[in-house]
Amino acid sequence: MAARLIHRCTRHLGVSFLTVPAHATVLTNGRWSTAEPKRSLALLAGVHTSARRHPLDSSRAAYTCQPERMKVDELIESALSTEELLQIPLGQKVTGNQAAALLIRLCRQVVEQKLETQDVLGDNRFQHLLSTVDSQISSVWNGNLVSLLRNLFVIRLDVNNHVLRSVENEIHWRLRRLTLKNLTSLADYYTSYAQTDGQKLLLSDIIKNVELRWTEVSDAKTVATLMTKLGHLSRALMDRLEDKGLELAEYFTPDDTRKVALALAMQNRRSIPLLRALSYHFMQKHCDLKTGVLIDMAFAYGKLNFQQTQVFQRLAAELLPRIPELSPIDVMRCTKSFAYLKWLNLPLFEALAQYVLEHCDRMSEVQLCNIIMAFARLNYQPTKGEAFYTKIHEKLRSALVEMDPFLLVDLVWSLCILQQVNPFYLSQVLDLHFFQRITEGTQSQKGENYKLKLVHINAAAQLECSDYSGPFLPTQCLDSWTPVARKKLSPLGSGVREALQTALGDQAKCRCGVNTVYGWMIDGEVVIDSENKPLDLQEYTASHIFQPEGTKPLPFGAKRLAFVAREFPNYNSRSRDLLGRFAMARRHLQAAGFLVVDVPYYDWLELKSEWQKVAYLKDKMSKAIAEEMAQ
Repeated sequence: MAARLIHRCTRHLGVSFLTVPAHATVLTNGRWSTAEPKRSLALLAGVHTSARRHPLDSSRAAYTCQPERMKVDELIESALSTEELLQIPLGQKVTGNQAAALLIRLCRQVVEQKLETQDVLGDNRFQHLLSTVDSQISSVWNGNLVSLLRNLFVIRLDVNNHVLRSVENEIHWRLRRLTLKNLTSLADYYTSYAQTDGQKLLLSDIIKNVELRWTEVSDAKTVATLMTKLGHLSRALMDRLEDKGLELAEYFTPDDTRKVALALAMQNRRSIPLLRALSYHFMQKHCDLKTGVLIDMAFAYGKLNFQQTQVFQRLAAELLPRIPELSPIDVMRCTKSFAYLKWLNLPLFEALAQYVLEHCDRMSEVQLCNIIMAFARLNYQPTKGEAFYTKIHEKLRSALVEMDPFLLVDLVWSLCILQQVNPFYLSQVLDLHFFQRITEGTQSQKGENYKLKLVHINAAAQLECSDYSGPFLPTQCLDSWTPVARKKLSPLGSGVREALQTALGDQAKCRCGVNTVYGWMIDGEVVIDSENKPLDLQEYTASHIFQPEGTKPLPFGAKRLAFVAREFPNYNSRSRDLLGRFAMARRHLQAAGFLVVDVPYYDWLELKSEWQKVAYLKDKMSKAIAEEMAQ
């Protein structure tokens, strides 16, 4: 290692002496005289190293800014096939840098023409080029060295290959001398290929060098590339890149904007200033946008829960005329992205539903399941609903047996939301052997979510499917799968419970935080008699809870009221329409005999004092009773 370092120093000094102009002068014996490069080089003649010796011409080629263009370079550029490229070294003397350029062209030809990589790798001429590069590695220019490493990875050269490791070592040596452009190009692909310990160490040093030189970033494309490739590996770097992104947002192309938005989404970094800047400048650019850009931006904004109405409207408007031309997978991605966004644009979704209706036979079962799940999330019903679901059922019916169990639960749960489930679907997921298979040993959050979905499906089978006769989930499953404690109570939920208890004046006449056998939670439960006076809940039977205390049936004319706090995330974006799962919860409670009293966030936030909140709940209760009597 020390010998190699000394040899590098000698080459640097040697080149500096070589590049002294002829008219330069040096001070000798108290007088200025013309410098003699050969005499200067002779001073280094006694320095001996055990490292590989490099010809002086190679050193000059590595460091001169504008080398003389040679015939070999022209032949490399003009060659049209791998055979022509492989023949060049046979008739011409090739330097290490030229060999690297040849290998880069060869690898690209192999990829573009889809040739067998093993045939090329096994060719003796290709191996000779590798040996040439290895023997003159220090003479290869930085750009060619970085590009060569990438292309050797692309053609799947063995990670333990001597030449590949030699190129990686040389890059490691030169990291501080690489330009930021070279480092960015290296980061663009090396994160995907680093496997061995040595490669991971090189990747770590690449990240450290970019962190130290982040102030050199001066263009939007570099910001987007580094955010995408290295941002998730270094929080400190990502923080600085966000600042740079904010500074350069004006110069982002739509594709750069897409990359940055996706990088933020994948890392769950909800950088509000940067997202606002991206949105503003995105709206200022009046250019043709690729379909992938539109769909990815919708997904990213939805994943980050960032609401920007003007951007959403433009995305929907740009996509609408392109729907008939999309591929099935693009239709699925588009539908899922807007479902993430919680943005129900009716013309767009009508076009998507029409596409599915016309091209159902071309779409896979997984694609159709994802579209049904997206529709269910937004609680969207197509205009041609009967024809649409008939096609869907015909396509999916034969695929249920072989479908992934978790996907099947998602599908049936979504059909329950859309009120399109039938006994065949219900019997598939409520079968004892099926739900035991997906719930045994699943203690993760994912497992708990699917258990709760099965409880919801069971509730739909009991309350909304009169023609379904079984099987149903056992009572012990309902008890153990229904979560007893939820996440921390929101200000809206706690406020509703406190105001309800104040309004009734007696805690015995109000039950708060009720976990029902249907898998839904009620913020407040009240029973009133025929004269609208609250009754003591403890005295009466309650089939909707697991351990009812009372034994008396409800008096004639008595009614159960369920107060449910509706948070902002319960609604579609910029709408007062409930999302699918919350609409299904409301239906289930109504089918179970409750008068549902919704307490939406947009009303509650306007109430400032305690007496206003109490009066509001009493008024909502009176209106719910009046509406029920009117029906």
